[in-house]
Amino acid sequence: MSSSNCLLLFFFLFTLSSSQQPPTPTNISVFSSSISPWRPTQNQTLLSPDATFAAGFLPSPDSPGLYTFSVWFHDVSSNHVVWSANRRSPVSAAASLLISRSGELRLVNSSVNGTNLWPSPAVNGSGLSLSLNGSLVYGNFQSFDIPTDTILPNQQINGTTLVSNNGKYMFDSMQLVFTGRNDSYWRNLGNLTFMSLSDLGVMVYGNNAMYYASDFGVKKLRKLSLDDDGNLRLYSYDLKLSQWIVRWQALFQLCSVHGTCGANSICIYDASNLSTSCVCPPGYSKWPNDSCQLKIPFKNLGNTKFLKLDFVTFTGGLNQSDIKTTNFSTCEAQCLAKRNCLGFMFKYDGSNFCVLQLERMVDGYWSPDTETAMFLRVDESETDVTNFTGMTTLMQTMCPMKIRLPLPPEESRTTTRNIVIVCTLFIAELLSGAFFFWTFLKKYIKYRDMARTFGLEVMPAGGPKRFSYAELKEATKDFSNPIGKGGFGVVYMGKLSDGRVVAVKSLKNVTGGDADFWAEVTIIARMHHLNLVRLWGFCAEKGSRILVYEYVSNGSLDEFLFQSVDEEALEREQGVALVLGSKKKPILDWNVRYRIALGVARAIAYLHEECLEWVLHCDIKPENILVGEDFCPKVSDFGLAKLKKKEDMISMSRIRGTPGYMAPEWTQPEQITSKADVYSYGLVLLEIVSGSRNFLQLDSKVESDQWFLPGWAFDKVFKEMNVEDILDHRIKQGYDSRAHFDMINRMVKTAMWCLQERPEARPSMGKVAKMLEGTVEITEPNKPKIFYLDD
Repeated sequence: MSSSNCLLLFFFLFTLSSSQQPPTPTNISVFSSSISPWRPTQNQTLLSPDATFAAGFLPSPDSPGLYTFSVWFHDVSSNHVVWSANRRSPVSAAASLLISRSGELRLVNSSVNGTNLWPSPAVNGSGLSLSLNGSLVYGNFQSFDIPTDTILPNQQINGTTLVSNNGKYMFDSMQLVFTGRNDSYWRNLGNLTFMSLSDLGVMVYGNNAMYYASDFGVKKLRKLSLDDDGNLRLYSYDLKLSQWIVRWQALFQLCSVHGTCGANSICIYDASNLSTSCVCPPGYSKWPNDSCQLKIPFKNLGNTKFLKLDFVTFTGGLNQSDIKTTNFSTCEAQCLAKRNCLGFMFKYDGSNFCVLQLERMVDGYWSPDTETAMFLRVDESETDVTNFTGMTTLMQTMCPMKIRLPLPPEESRTTTRNIVIVCTLFIAELLSGAFFFWTFLKKYIKYRDMARTFGLEVMPAGGPKRFSYAELKEATKDFSNPIGKGGFGVVYMGKLSDGRVVAVKSLKNVTGGDADFWAEVTIIARMHHLNLVRLWGFCAEKGSRILVYEYVSNGSLDEFLFQSVDEEALEREQGVALVLGSKKKPILDWNVRYRIALGVARAIAYLHEECLEWVLHCDIKPENILVGEDFCPKVSDFGLAKLKKKEDMISMSRIRGTPGYMAPEWTQPEQITSKADVYSYGLVLLEIVSGSRNFLQLDSKVESDQWFLPGWAFDKVFKEMNVEDILDHRIKQGYDSRAHFDMINRMVKTAMWCLQERPEARPSMGKVAKMLEGTVEITEPNKPKIFYLDD
């Protein structure tokens, strides 16, 4: 082979290998007509001036070989796309982004004259660029004007909508909507319009209302996204962990999202791993798309029955008929009279709540937080039994004993023989009775322990469920997950065999025997109120005294009130590592704080004035106020004061409660009444307003030994006429004198009346609730005094 042919062959092979290499990555700051067109195979990226954001063609994760033109966070590992021009219509490798001769920005699949896939007309631009805040800009076009599923800091959303990637959900700046039926399942607090998000973690709403992220105050990469599960979440990017962390979310109960499960299906939320599952009710079988189908259609409407599903609710709305009834029988008859009635929901709380399910059942979920029972209509021949049972069914145990006497002997003519037989039987029975009586006495202790173990002792009818120690040990994984500790014992998180998450409180130093303990627990379990934690059961075994409560996932009020917004900044300055899953909570705004204060007042008024047995709480403090879903307060540890041993009280045997929250009469030889709880509530109410513990000094001008929060707040509000000085500094900027003055003024005045030194000067808790509601006039109170110092 000649040298010229060898050179030609080498040049051909070099050209072929070069053509197979991917193009070198190129970063540009402006896409102009001089470098048009832009194809997916060019490996070209448009960067923002600070390289925080990037734009270009990305491979579609759902469609191999296809691309979307998107904007994403540059150098962020996962979940980084924030906007796409053609997420519903991905293009092939032959597509082009080009600028036409007329100055129009066009995204076409394969032909220059094809359909323009760019979402909005973009004309009269000199070049496509990416701004510092992540918006694509070309002439009169901005990608911020047409968001997809994400909002970035400083992007205005008023008048626009977000749509999840799967197209099932929409957020129109006021409410979350399930597009399948165009029904809303969540609204902003106060029906306000969401306006914008800042990079410090503040979400601004109409009328200057605000939500705060749990890491508010630190500048970070942030985004507000409508996820495919229908929840609206605020994320911030943790550089050390290299992942997005949820700092706020609209819904804590994912089963309340419409469309999570299909028709007739029941959604179950697992709080331990934050996941949902869809199950079919009894009498129904699985169907496509997580829906359920009736196994046996109604042959004759007269031959139907109802299966009771405790804690199950269907919230679809479009197919429900809400009626008012006086009793259960009327509600049942209303459903039986309708051919298309699939069941009905009923509450046993006297509220006349009766909802008929017509045509179909949608958006069903199971949650112990609801007091609703669903009565499912099935055919009379259906053999399925309900697997959604409550905590009120009592176990009945029987030990049957059969005594069989021998057949009488044949009649004998001999009188002596008859007498011998009768005497023999009598002596045998006498000896047998003596033997059994001796055996019973010998093993009396063993039988007594067995009775306690299996619950054979007398238990009040209609009382709470009695759990065995082994059940609770398994549910709490050998009591290995403590979630709280107080004066009455340690609280553990547990999960029962039926999937319910519970809070298990192991009591310490409990006085009295089993009968006394059961009697007190039965009284506590019968106290039902929206703002009281529900008691589901108990355990009295092996010397242990354990109570089983409903689990409230959001924790206690003190975790929301007494946290510092500068904790993360301080940790960063001192070089302290941040820990994933910290207990930081969102900062409560004024409306939520007012709802919590009013709910707690109503709960304590119920204990004082509405219960069959008068109940004094004795330990009202933020740690005993739990925050449920939608920030509904729930008072805990009520009724437990009578179970404590006297020698376990603080300093003196008559003192009960927590130092810093006790009324003056606890330290004086006076009778203790319900006004002691009123005093403790007044201190908590003042802490809700100030966002600080009552014993922490807020004013350096006051001597430390003379500090008394109620007296200082009284001077600020009623003498200096400056209520803003006592407000929580973290949300002081959200205070609007026109919108919030009347509400906060009522809270402060009510607190001052509760904190009067003499018990007879304080109002009852029923009147306190009315004072907060604004239904009674509040006169100016006297200045509270420090009861342990001379005035």
